Amino acid sequence: MNTLFSQPLNVINAGLAGFADNIRHAGGEVTHLNWQPPAQGDITAGLALARLLNHPLVEAANKQAMDQYLAAQPVLVDVLPAREAIPAMAEHKLILHAGPPISWDDMCGPVRGAIIGAILFEGWASDHAAAEQMARSGGVALEPCHHYGAVGPMAGIISPSMPLWVIQNKTNDQRTFSNFNEGLGKVLRFGANNDEVLQRLHWMRNELAPAMQAAVRQLGEVELKPLMAQALHMGDEVHNRNAAATGLLIKRLLPALLQTSMPLSTLQTVVNFIVGNDHFFLNLSMAASKAMMDAAANVPFSSMVSVMARNGVNFGIRVSGTGDQWFQAPANPVEGLFFPGYGVADAAADLGDSAITETAGLGGFAMASSPAIVKFVGGTPADATANSLRMQSITIGSNPAFTLPALNFAPTAAGIDIRKVVDRNILPIINTGIAHKEPGVGQIGAGITTAPMPGFTEAIKALAERIQQYEEGQQ
Repeated sequence: MNTLFSQPLNVINAGLAGFADNIRHAGGEVTHLNWQPPAQGDITAGLALARLLNHPLVEAANKQAMDQYLAAQPVLVDVLPAREAIPAMAEHKLILHAGPPISWDDMCGPVRGAIIGAILFEGWASDHAAAEQMARSGGVALEPCHHYGAVGPMAGIISPSMPLWVIQNKTNDQRTFSNFNEGLGKVLRFGANNDEVLQRLHWMRNELAPAMQAAVRQLGEVELKPLMAQALHMGDEVHNRNAAATGLLIKRLLPALLQTSMPLSTLQTVVNFIVGNDHFFLNLSMAASKAMMDAAANVPFSSMVSVMARNGVNFGIRVSGTGDQWFQAPANPVEGLFFPGYGVADAAADLGDSAITETAGLGGFAMASSPAIVKFVGGTPADATANSLRMQSITIGSNPAFTLPALNFAPTAAGIDIRKVVDRNILPIINTGIAHKEPGVGQIGAGITTAPMPGFTEAIKALAERIQQYEEGQQ
């Protein structure tokens, strides 16, 4: 099936698959047609796609990657300062950010503002101007969270003394990390960096983190996959709605907190902070999703997406079969609901590592379980259900650990296959918050977006090239 003559035929067959998906029949007649050529007409990507369709190496690799993803068992095992969890952060001035790699000069406003805030938080500079100069001149290294097994929402900033959730996959002992959620309003992840923000970060490091560490160590571990599955049955999709998951988490943590020797006033403050922040579980959901996707990463020849991430300028994906290589394209705009006084002109481009939840089959892929989410991101409950169903056409399979009551407890679609995305011109859907383009303003809305197609077409070409090189080496 990989001869010169079969490639054009496979391209046609790929296109016809999309054709068949979009025909509507009524009374035996075709009443609707919405067809596009594979890869949005990119001939080179179409030929690469043809080489990968039904390829035995890809099929076997995808089964392995999917099995490893499904077998992952992420558990919360500890809370540690970033410099202890990620040794590189103790070796030099390093700040991690969301999304694929990007230079300071190209960063969006919220990420720049958050980096300045992190420099001030660490005490590396005395004022905003000095902090900006340090970042601009290279006095601090700026790298993606994903390069260190970590994830962070929106700007995603992690600096050495920030506390991290430590998640361990019990099937392979790999660890992943995420920072703590600050709540809503003026927060670092949206680029705010005033005294109020810094004081909150200091309190989180000095009081919240020790309390969480004591509780987690008292418990020994907290299994996250069952907790997330239960939250899906309670109206969450564990990306933009985490009310149930946060409640389930505090239900587990509170008895352990009561067994610690911390002062009652500290315990009250900590508990009030958590119960007043419905997004508190988001960072744990992200780290658990990262653990599941890392289990599926680096399987040679697999066409399964292992990372989706955004930095407010570009959207990047990684594919299991191409390792740590990033495939990037300008981030798509977010369509949704804006807070009063704000609109599209005020918004930053899509931002944050939280699309790792969609990569793992949650978030936008699980919206059918969370009809209330449409009040936050826009649309109707029917739209939410349609999104979950639509994602089934671009995935390798499904995850029986995560089921959707609205779809008769069908499992969530999981294992995004770059071949199916390019073949069918259906893009992974993501529900997300919307940040103001200027640092410090904060969240101005929420909505729906998609991953951009060019990243997938470039990934198709790269994977096809790797397989061709391998096959030529076997001759």
